[in-house]
Amino acid sequence: MKTTYSAPQKGNYTLKNVLLETGFVWNDDYIEKTQTEKFCIEIKNGKIDAISPNQPQLPDAVDAKGLLMLPAFKDMHTHLDKTLYGLPWKAVSPKRKTVADMIAYEQQIIPKLLETSVHRTGLLIDLLQNYGTCFARSHFNVDTTSGLRSLENLQIALDNKRESFSAELVAFPQHGLYYTDSAPLMREVAQMDGVDFIGGLDPYGIDKNIEKAIDFTVQLALDHNKGIDIHLHDLGKEGKYTIEYLIQKVKGNPQLQNKTFVSHAYVLAYLEPKEVDEISEKLAEAKVGIVSAIPYRDKKMPLPKLIDRGVEVLVGNDNIQDHWSTLGTGNILQKANLMAELYAWETEYDLSRTLRFATNNILPLDNKGNMQWPQKGDKAEFTLINASCSAEAVSRISPTVAFAHEGNLYWKN
Repeated sequence: MKTTYSAPQKGNYTLKNVLLETGFVWNDDYIEKTQTEKFCIEIKNGKIDAISPNQPQLPDAVDAKGLLMLPAFKDMHTHLDKTLYGLPWKAVSPKRKTVADMIAYEQQIIPKLLETSVHRTGLLIDLLQNYGTCFARSHFNVDTTSGLRSLENLQIALDNKRESFSAELVAFPQHGLYYTDSAPLMREVAQMDGVDFIGGLDPYGIDKNIEKAIDFTVQLALDHNKGIDIHLHDLGKEGKYTIEYLIQKVKGNPQLQNKTFVSHAYVLAYLEPKEVDEISEKLAEAKVGIVSAIPYRDKKMPLPKLIDRGVEVLVGNDNIQDHWSTLGTGNILQKANLMAELYAWETEYDLSRTLRFATNNILPLDNKGNMQWPQKGDKAEFTLINASCSAEAVSRISPTVAFAHEGNLYWKN
């Protein structure tokens, strides 16, 4: 999908006719709808400088046309370096069924893909922006086939988009730390300022040693002041133990709290309710988060239980038309919609809360209906949506008409 945008509105400007949520409307004991009003919003130096009553006749102001302003969308788990987007359509092969199968396949195709990865990453970022996303947590391959070239190409692509998009980066040993000899490369990349997290992959299923792989990852993060974000597909007692061992390490190193995550963690979908309760409490206590791409085969991830227990849950698209999956659309609002459908979050209130999974936990209204975003001093990073409120935006996967990143405002042509 190629969408073009107007030249950005930069610098200091004022938006008029901006629709903001102002509260909930109650009908006896339930929330019937969301109240909204139009405002003027002044942007200065990439931040929101003032929010004032609407002046529809204000000259020289940018007309937001009554569109709903929502916090900018953020994809908290993706792989910008590994898209097939921009190449001819190709679905995944049924012959590659395991992570080990995929590693072998990647070793074959990566050299060729690297030749055009800068261009294709740019196209993928365009796709994300089409849906209102201007920030991503992106994992990038660190492996013996590509070395650090995935990172180098990704950084070029991100630099090309620096005025409209930003990312935090996770060094991801996709081919294992020890399954292939990637540990030395991880030591090298961990020293780089542009890398924010140390990643990992199936300490048992791929590297065959949970403690060794986790200890290595934790020590790298500690040595270089990074966060941790580990892919975990392992099931059974090994998958559960991996989470528990990581929790133990984080509790022993409190500086890793609130910056350690387990991506996927599919084993949670197979646990008994009592086990989910126990591990949820441990995750919340250690301040270790879960990052989910939501669906997993015929199983339902216990995300509501995690959320209720205070575990930070982030959401991402993960694979967007790549050799791992051909189903990803790149629309993080669609992921929020899918969560609402899976967990029967259908009321006005529930749908409005579900928006946070598209915005990395930023909501216009708090749980009591008080305005909390935007406020003076907030970064001018938002989407303008063709919807009447957050609940409608989630329910109908409403289209993005414009987005702002660091104050730079882009309108779809």
